[in-house]
Amino acid sequence: MGRGFLPNGREARAQLRELVDVRLHEVFDSLSPADPPEAISYLFRGLYTGAGAGVEIRNTRVRVRDATGRLLGSVVLSKPAVGMAALTRMAAMGDVKHFERMQRVAKPGRRPAAVLFADLEASSALSRRLSTAGYFSLGRRITRAADQSVIDAGGLVGRHVGDGVVAFFLSETAGSESAAARACIEAARSIGKAMAGVAERSDLAPEDLVMRFGLHWGATLYVGQIATSGRTEVTALGDEVNEGARIEACATGGRALASKELLERLEPDDAAALGLDPDRVTYPARRPAHGD
Repeated sequence: MGRGFLPNGREARAQLRELVDVRLHEVFDSLSPADPPEAISYLFRGLYTGAGAGVEIRNTRVRVRDATGRLLGSVVLSKPAVGMAALTRMAAMGDVKHFERMQRVAKPGRRPAAVLFADLEASSALSRRLSTAGYFSLGRRITRAADQSVIDAGGLVGRHVGDGVVAFFLSETAGSESAAARACIEAARSIGKAMAGVAERSDLAPEDLVMRFGLHWGATLYVGQIATSGRTEVTALGDEVNEGARIEACATGGRALASKELLERLEPDDAAALGLDPDRVTYPARRPAHGD
């Protein structure tokens, strides 16, 4: 108990004694008041409740006094759980708006969204043709270009599997279902165009990098953030995710296939901006895959 925190030490001590179990009064009476240290550090262990991940943050509490030595209060300084080198890297390479969109899905929930699947076609042949280091550099360039296209379109980057990327375009962040569908299509087009630059930097011909795209709408997607000690990732569950993956698998030859559910979300203005007329589009039937 610190005298510096109590205007009337004797009265406060008596009030505090009444709150203590009578069986501990003897122990309580043997204690002597002492001022707390001017500064103390402690480790805060809590829960990042949005994503369900534990956190550890080191805090330092410093007592603040005026020129006469009178206590004014305390200041708590929190040290980030990561070092400055890691923070600098995240700040330099990360996109603030994308981080904000990720934060909005920290708590999982039902969120209507457009789903984009993109994958490199004939990647096995390229991996055999290029050196291991060269193929790794190529994969890194493809991932960076794809992620940037998704971020620029206002989407959320999902998981990466091999040479593929999954992205989500939420109606709540885009402003409407039509805007989310438009952003999904724009991102697919942007990724396709970016591959020419990736090919050039990788000493490949443009036709060596063929991406296939599957675009679908998820009306009942369950979207959220998964945070662990090793990574933070946005993911989604729902039959529409699996359907989007099947659509992408059918988009051979560098095509971008969009489902009827996605295209019919487009309002006239967004459709016109994309050069599409959903009212005049016809949809070929997809041949059922094995097990469908």
